[in-house]
Amino acid sequence: MNVIQTGIQDLLIVEPKVYGDHRGWFVETWQKYRYAETGIADEFVQDNMSFSKKGTLRGLHMQNPAQGKLVQVIDGVIWDVAVDLRRKSSTFGKWYGITLSSVDKKQFWVPEGFAHGFYVLSDTATFSYKCTKMYEPKKEIAVLWNDEDIAIDWPFENQPLLSEKDMNAKPFKWWLAQNAF
Repeated sequence: MNVIQTGIQDLLIVEPKVYGDHRGWFVETWQKYRYAETGIADEFVQDNMSFSKKGTLRGLHMQNPAQGKLVQVIDGVIWDVAVDLRRKSSTFGKWYGITLSSVDKKQFWVPEGFAHGFYVLSDTATFSYKCTKMYEPKKEIAVLWNDEDIAIDWPFENQPLLSEKDMNAKPFKWWLAQNAF
């Protein structure tokens, strides 16, 4: 597999090797020892999957204590974003975005301490993520997806489809004042 540095410390793109022939394809999406060699040595305790319609935006989410995520698209195309919210990081408050699809099978390693979100570009998308901590709704942090201080350049033309939680998310500075991260 090929591992690409993003320019934000610890945030990685993983391009697994795909084996294909006239029958179809095979890809190894996780192998503890091989991934540990790349710097992804965390223990995963929960797998999640979501299905979304075109134009859906989910995020920016994180929880405290932080949760690392190895994400990939099972079907469809999304634009995935991670925001570094590790106070001691030299890239604190910076974001990185990447297109992930079921065609290229890239994975995105979003380490603990990052807010995460994605926007669906295809008609529908099935999204999968392995998590390093159990999901705890009461410890979730929802950062405003269009926060001017973070200034993510989302690739859409119209207002995205949002959950009530994401419509009511708090700005980055509000969470900063709460010592949420």
